[in-house]
Amino acid sequence: MNLKGFLIIVSILVVAAVAVLVFYGPYRWQAETQKLRAKLRAGRSPTDTEIYNPEAIATLPDPVRRYFQTVLKDGQPIITGVDIDHVGTFNFSETGEQWRPFRSTQRVVPRRPGFLWDARISMTPGLTVFVRDAYVAGRGILRAKLFGFLTVMEQPETPELDQGELMRFLAEAAWYPTALLPSQGVRWEAIDDTTAAAELTEGETTVRLIFEFGADGAIASVRSEGRFRDVGGELVATPWVGRFWDYELRDGMMIPQRGEVAWLLSEGPQPYWRGQIRRIEYEYSGFRSNEKRMIPLNPP
Repeated sequence: MNLKGFLIIVSILVVAAVAVLVFYGPYRWQAETQKLRAKLRAGRSPTDTEIYNPEAIATLPDPVRRYFQTVLKDGQPIITGVDIDHVGTFNFSETGEQWRPFRSTQRVVPRRPGFLWDARISMTPGLTVFVRDAYVAGRGILRAKLFGFLTVMEQPETPELDQGELMRFLAEAAWYPTALLPSQGVRWEAIDDTTAAAELTEGETTVRLIFEFGADGAIASVRSEGRFRDVGGELVATPWVGRFWDYELRDGMMIPQRGEVAWLLSEGPQPYWRGQIRRIEYEYSGFRSNEKRMIPLNPP
């Protein structure tokens, strides 16, 4: 084979490889995402009540009762599904600052508890990492692939991962507040005038989080004393916190527009996710909200 023929073959192989990365990778990733969304949908269970009744919170701890009085209106329909679009930045450094912009979509089902977060993180122009973080049918999922094809990170299925993902579902309920009602399976325990513990059991997994409420009655932060973190291939229980702010009225509910998540390390907080809502739509029993709010695609 002469040099010209060799170069032609190499060029064809390069083009084929690029085509696989650019087209087949995202196609396969999206097909897997659709299967998980179908599994999430198939696992839904009906809610026992369709509207929020203030009488149902009469015996809850004072800060929790004030929270529901602040963010919900009497007769608020119980949320049965949520679709959220986020924009923001993700920190790839465990000890420093390596923030990269992301866009994501998230599907949430309050009963049976589950969610599917599907993100695109831009490492450099033209270099995109696809990330899937989910809790579906009682199992946690966390994986990342370059171009949606080449695996760069995948956590094995473990009880620790299941716990961490159910923890995320509960922590993010500030975006779908009726999921925190006792009728949805959450058990509340008083701590003091501004904090209370919430516990949720799904199958064999139970999680407990501490909710801190601000002077306005809304959720200011959510923390765990021991969410599992991968440290050099070993799962280590580490304090973890999520913070919320910039509350606005959406579909009759007060929900935060911005948030941040961080590990609480011995040397100080290490934030790794900062984001804001770009779009949110709710489903209720028998109907879907049509309210949409679009914001510019500029990370906070």
